[in-house]
Amino acid sequence: MSTSIKSWATPLAVGAFTISAVTGLLIFFDIEIGLVEPTHKWLSWFLVCGVALHVISNWKQFTSYFSKKPAIGIIGAALIVTIAAVLPIFGEEEEKENPAKMAAYALASSSIETVALVVKTTPMALVEQLGKKGIVVNDPAATVEQIAKSNGKEAKEVLGDILASTKGTAKNDDKD
Repeated sequence: MSTSIKSWATPLAVGAFTISAVTGLLIFFDIEIGLVEPTHKWLSWFLVCGVALHVISNWKQFTSYFSKKPAIGIIGAALIVTIAAVLPIFGEEEEKENPAKMAAYALASSSIETVALVVKTTPMALVEQLGKKGIVVNDPAATVEQIAKSNGKEAKEVLGDILASTKGTAKNDDKD
């Protein structure tokens, strides 16, 4: 059985490494065209499987590396880098949030008057656009959260309606 594993474990590992290396380099250089990122993420499993099968089929040779100092050093360094990469102490703090999410929270807690400035329209135009979607705005000084609550909706839903209805407005005639 080991012979049959060997016959396709190494080609699988090499092929998957090629995919992972090319897509990884493209991602590194911010060339994310087509399906580069999902291909890199999902086909990495082929690399994991190929290398695991390669190690299994060459187990005796693999274990012999643990008696050689250079091999132990390289494998040990790789393990240290891997562990350091997944520890939260070197990355972003847990309290930090996605900037887009923070911006959405800020807009949701802002008045229609303020949101209108951000999307480069008038408060009355926003009130009209929300009215067309069945959302009643009694006071443009009310926050998106307050408007959502009074209409039995989630703030993110109302904010989504505002942003969808003003799509492209902020891009046009931007002289700020």
